[in-house]
Parts: sequence; structure tokens; C-alpha cells
Amino acid sequence: MVLLPSLFDGLARGVSMKKGKNQNNETDGGREAAESMAKDAKKNEMMLCSSGTVNSNKSNDFASICSKRGQKGTNQDSAIVWEKFGCQEDMIFCGIFDGHGPWGHIVAKRVKKSVPASLLCNWQKALSLTSLPHQLDTEFNSTFHHFDIWKQSYLKTYADVDLELKHHPGIDAFRSGTTALTIIKQGEHLVIANVGDSRAVLATTSDDGKLVPLQLTVDFKPNIPEEAERILQCNGRVFCLRDEPGVYRVWTPNGDTPGLALSRAIGDHCVKEFGLISVPDVTQRNIINNDQFVILATDGVWDVISNEAAVEIVSSTEDREKSAKKLVQCAMRAWKYKKRGIAMDDISAICLFFYPKLSQQVNFVKASAPAKMAKLG
Repeated sequence: MVLLPSLFDGLARGVSMKKGKNQNNETDGGREAAESMAKDAKKNEMMLCSSGTVNSNKSNDFASICSKRGQKGTNQDSAIVWEKFGCQEDMIFCGIFDGHGPWGHIVAKRVKKSVPASLLCNWQKALSLTSLPHQLDTEFNSTFHHFDIWKQSYLKTYADVDLELKHHPGIDAFRSGTTALTIIKQGEHLVIANVGDSRAVLATTSDDGKLVPLQLTVDFKPNIPEEAERILQCNGRVFCLRDEPGVYRVWTPNGDTPGLALSRAIGDHCVKEFGLISVPDVTQRNIINNDQFVILATDGVWDVISNEAAVEIVSSTEDREKSAKKLVQCAMRAWKYKKRGIAMDDISAICLFFYPKLSQQVNFVKASAPAKMAKLG
């Protein structure tokens, strides 16, 4: 596994030499190089930003994407899959973003574009500033160390993108924002970063050969005790409206806005000083032979489809190219029966398969325990 993205490093240095060698210019050069690679990836069909599939001859990974507009107007969901992320043969980036508010669709698209480039830039910079000490040269400590590099890169990336939105002259992110669920698959390592209530669910096989779902992320709702405590300490308010029992929202101290049903989001700067944060929860998982695929989906799926049902739907779809579409279609039908009288939300999903085909014949069974994720900090 190549740790230092030499091509990216070279591109960044080349741009920096043209602009000067101060730190700001180096950062600008790195970002510019990353954005250039993004254009090349899209041109060479290694990046997909709409419904479809991504499958490289040089990778076992296979990704299926589908997004359908709901009944609330413009589709505010946005998704991306980028193979050979950062010109690394063993890396793939997936991201799904659910916008909300008047500018939600614009915010989601902007964040989808900004996060991969910024993450590459921050990752490359972190790698150039660190080396693996000899005493850490064990498989466990090496994995831990490399995850810490990704975590710090993710924390900086989400903070940078949120700040960019705040000062963007052409985007109003004061009362609009987006969730941001992204994963990096680097060889057999999976790094997950999540802000908001989009969700990642892993399908793996148990010891008795049955397929089970493991939820990899937390749905960051305002009623989670730790989230509510932070909001209240910042003078924000958390409560439900009378006609929405069970739907907790974040409100400003002395007003009736924005009524945000999230405790973390990128954008929504009207409540950032009242407890809303854009800090991602970053976790990792070492992929084992039993792990088959991971589903990333917006709450338009999870509001009506359980983790167990989602895994069953995807695993039972014979043509993997249609797996995300099948999941979205099932969610659309479920909305009609489970959410009568409520406008259907936008529905989007990414299905990322780890192997050319299922490594063994598996049967579906409900998971008995949630996933155990390794966390730092």
C-alpha cells in the first residue's frame, strides 16, 4: 500500500512553485491539484456524481448509485463515488449529502465538490508532516496511526468546508445546510466520517454463514442525550412541535427558527452559536473476508426501511448494477404505505461491494448487536 500520493505531491509542488513557497500558497496549490485530479477522474469515468455504476478493471470494488426526487420540490440529495481516489490504485471515496433549507440543493452540491478535494489536500499535507515511528511498527499500531492521520484530515476538511460556506459570496448557508456522510476505502481499511442523519450500514456474514447488518454510523438527532446537552449549554432549545410528536428539532433561544431536525450539519450558520456543530464522527473498520458490502443512504431510505430490510433487498438483487435502484424503489413504495399524507422525501443510496461476487452463499438474519467501531479521541 502506497502511503504518500506521489503524483498528488508532485502536482501540488508544481503549482506551489509557480505561486511561491509560503504555506498558504502550498495549501492553495494542493487544493488546485486535487481539483485538477477530480476533473481527470470524471473525464476518465472513475468518478460518478449521479445515478449509475462505477466499476474499474483494476479494482474488485463495485459501486451502484441511485437518487430519486421526492415530493417537496428540487432534489436536494447529492452523491459521489471516486475510484482511484488521489491517484491511489487501492482507494475509493464515497459520499452522500442531504441538503435542506431554501439553498439546500446548492449547499449539498457545493459540499460534494469541496470535500474530496479538501480531504486529499489535508491528507497529503498530514502525510508529509508525519512518519511512522519504529516503536509503532506493528500491524495494530500502524493501523491506529494511519487512522489518526485520516481522522485529523477529516476534522480539518469538514471545518474548512463549513467555513468556506459561511463566507461564500454566492451561496446563502445561513438557514440552509446539508448532511455529509463519506467513506474512504483504502485497501482493507474503511474510514467513515459522518455529520447528520444519513447512515452507513455494513453487510457481513456471521460465523454460521448468515448475512447480518451492522450500523456503522450514528443518526445525529437533537434528542440524543449528549447532543441535546451540548445544544442546551449553548442556549439553544430542543423540542417537538405539537403536530410532530417524536420529531425533535433545534431552535434558537428567542425565536421560532430554524426547527432543524439535526444536531450536526454543514451550513445552517444561524444556529452554529447555539450548539449545532459540523464536527464529524470519524470511525474505522478493518474489512474482513466476511464483509460483503456497505450501504450509504439518506434518511429518505432509513425513515421507512430498516437496516435488516435494506441489507436483504441489496443482497437479494441478482444484478448488482441495479442494487441501489432496487433499494430506492422499495423505499419509495414504503413511503406510500408508511407515511400516508406526508410528502415523500428525496431518496438516495450508494451500494459499495468489496468483492467481484459474494464470497460465499449467505442467508439473511437480523443482527443481534450493533457494530463495534474503533474510535480515537
